[in-house]
Amino acid sequence: MGNVDSIVKSRILSRLIYNVAPLTTCQQPLPIKYNFSSLLNQFSNTLIHLSSIHTQIIRNWVFDDHFLATKLVKGYSDLGFLTVARHVFDQCSHPETILCNAMMAGYVRNRQYAEVLHLFKMMGSCDIEISGYTCNFALKACTGLLDNEIGMEIVRIAVENGFHLHPYVGSSVINFLVKSGNLDDARVVFNQMPERDVVCWNSIIGGYVHEGHFKEAIRMFLEMIGCGIRPSPVTMASILKACGESGLAKLGRCVHGCVLALDMGNDVFVLTSLVDMYSNLGDTGSATLVFNSMSSRNLVSWNALISGYVQNGMIPESLALFNRLVQSGIGLDSGTLVSLIQGCSQTSNLENGKILHACVIRKGFESNLVLSTTIVDMYFKCGAANQATTAFRRMEKRNVITWTSMLVGLSQNGYAVDALILFYQMQEESVSANSVTLVSLVHCCANLGSLKKGKSVHAHLIRHFYAYDVVNMSALIDMYAKCGKIHYAEKLFNNGFSLKDDILYNSMIMGYGMHGHGHHAIGVYDRMMEEGLRPNQTTFVSLLTACSHSGLVEEGKALFSSMERGHNIKPSDKHYACLVDLLSRAGHLEEANALVKQMPFEPSSSVLEALLSGCRTHKNINMGIQVADKLLSLDYLNSGIYIMLSNIYAEARRWDSVNYVRGLMRIRGLKKTPAYSLIEAGNQEYGKRTKYNAIIRGV
Repeated sequence: MGNVDSIVKSRILSRLIYNVAPLTTCQQPLPIKYNFSSLLNQFSNTLIHLSSIHTQIIRNWVFDDHFLATKLVKGYSDLGFLTVARHVFDQCSHPETILCNAMMAGYVRNRQYAEVLHLFKMMGSCDIEISGYTCNFALKACTGLLDNEIGMEIVRIAVENGFHLHPYVGSSVINFLVKSGNLDDARVVFNQMPERDVVCWNSIIGGYVHEGHFKEAIRMFLEMIGCGIRPSPVTMASILKACGESGLAKLGRCVHGCVLALDMGNDVFVLTSLVDMYSNLGDTGSATLVFNSMSSRNLVSWNALISGYVQNGMIPESLALFNRLVQSGIGLDSGTLVSLIQGCSQTSNLENGKILHACVIRKGFESNLVLSTTIVDMYFKCGAANQATTAFRRMEKRNVITWTSMLVGLSQNGYAVDALILFYQMQEESVSANSVTLVSLVHCCANLGSLKKGKSVHAHLIRHFYAYDVVNMSALIDMYAKCGKIHYAEKLFNNGFSLKDDILYNSMIMGYGMHGHGHHAIGVYDRMMEEGLRPNQTTFVSLLTACSHSGLVEEGKALFSSMERGHNIKPSDKHYACLVDLLSRAGHLEEANALVKQMPFEPSSSVLEALLSGCRTHKNINMGIQVADKLLSLDYLNSGIYIMLSNIYAEARRWDSVNYVRGLMRIRGLKKTPAYSLIEAGNQEYGKRTKYNAIIRGV
């Protein structure tokens, strides 16, 4: 049927063109110009028709007419033939504003933003009048190119000429200012506009949502309703995002009701935003209901729910939904796989992670940097450092995020030396390190106890102006404390005291605790209280650890009691483990044992290990045997428990029991984890026993 219509249209067009008699150069083309204009209005939707009309326009010597040239430029641009459109444009020796605007509009529709700005500059140099539409197209190009300098100049021109007061230009000005981070200026322009259409409202509301000012976005939405402007799907999507990211569940449900009242219950874009909102609010049940109610779904809809499941820890459900997606035949993209691989990272599911990695390779997505970085991170989270390294080496392109992911993974998996070597390779490839990269290196130096390298990274942080960030300074305090330089840590803490952040205080308390300076740690806590900062769970773990290492029993018990009573913090397993360790080290084994029995939940292996260590130290064999039995029922493959129990028997000279425990270890294939020592001597680090002995002999 479509072919028949095309043939009929072609015959009609041929007859119409045939009836237009060719002119001589001395004849007036005015009547013919309008005939061609009418033909262009009816038959410019296919290339063959458009080129036929164009041929006759040339034959009739009207090719330089701006009115017809504008229609030809628009027709060719709409069909995607920008080269031909530009050729028509260049045939006009003195192009007028309307023709320039048509050419710019074509470039914008085809995302050739650099050409738009080139044409805009040409108009200025040729003194061609700039209209509101000119500014509109140029601003869209600047937004696409993120060219703030030229964009602000165009905004100035638009404001000076009053173009920004018209909705079609004003919305582009607001959108550009929002995207360039000038939200306050965008609001000023918005307030100056006498009339605002839904696009203007969407631009300013979307800007507030993008910058995280969710309450202001919601207030603007309510003002929009009050002005009688009917929201569009874009409006509703922005407000749903604001509700989801700000945790406003009740308001989110009200907006859901508005969606239904506005008859948008079948709009895929809006319903996908609803799925995303409910997922962000943790209400995966409602997200699933909305998804299942959709009469049609696109890939973005599937990705939204898969991501929501992963975000809320529902990894099996996300994989089941992925299987449904594959069976539906819609296909998948890199976003689908990123969410699923992140789910494997959360659960350390190496097997499914490998399957998804194979899917990435089959689909040809390996060049996607975000996806490849997620794969590297997944392998490290699953403890598969070799596979992570292989995936990293296969990447053709890497950015700073990829390198940082690799460095963090190596550091967290105990390959601190390799992480430092990789950092040197990163520098050789001229990749600039960011704050996260350098902090991961600080942690590497802390784990290695490498003061020299730690100082080098500290200098790097100072040179790049990252040193006075709270997170970075806290990492440095931790590093210096672990390297034995507590006075360096104190100096850093005092320099950053004005930052007044609990992370900083927690690091200093922990540092003092490592060095057995319990009273100093409590002093930092008192300063924290004076500054009006709220302690958190980490604060009390650090404090109790400091008291344990310093033998401050009464102080530790008082701090533990103050958690719930004074700060409304419920003690966790870690806090009980610290208090049991404190009592056990001090020889208060009966009190520690009573505390374990009174715990509101079952004691973990860390709590019982602390009590078992105290039993060994203070030679309480009977209690030690009982605690060891409980520990083995929880974690019978932990070689450390067997070693500690064997040592308890050995100190009591019960050699038969020692042999029995050691025999159990052999039967279960367990071995004692070898100790590891590391020292710095001169410019070298020595971490193996043979090298350690060699350097000691040399000294």
